[in-house]
Amino acid sequence: MADSPASLARVAFGGRCPACGQGKLYKSWLEITDECSVCHLSFREHEQGDGPAFFGVLIVGAATAIGAAVVEIKYEPPFWLHAAIWLPFVVIASLLSLRWLKAALIGVQYHLRRQDFNKDK
Repeated sequence: MADSPASLARVAFGGRCPACGQGKLYKSWLEITDECSVCHLSFREHEQGDGPAFFGVLIVGAATAIGAAVVEIKYEPPFWLHAAIWLPFVVIASLLSLRWLKAALIGVQYHLRRQDFNKDK
């Protein structure tokens, strides 16, 4: 086990193990691996449930609403152009934020409750 945990930015944006910062956290786009391939830290019991989706909806929804309002007030585009701009934005931002927030919440959980991750050892 590493002496100092990886930074939260490295865990969230790099998809790395919160303990060593080396191993991959994901085995697919949104599926967490069972354990770190480098330090063998187990992630089996540390799923985040609906937390990342909840925070992602708040962040992406607020950014979309503010962005759409600003574009509407400043440029007054037709509604089809709003759809062409904001639908792809929502899909891409949702997928990215869900991945980042899932990793970030696992990193925060590791930093705050490290003993729960180490109980399998």
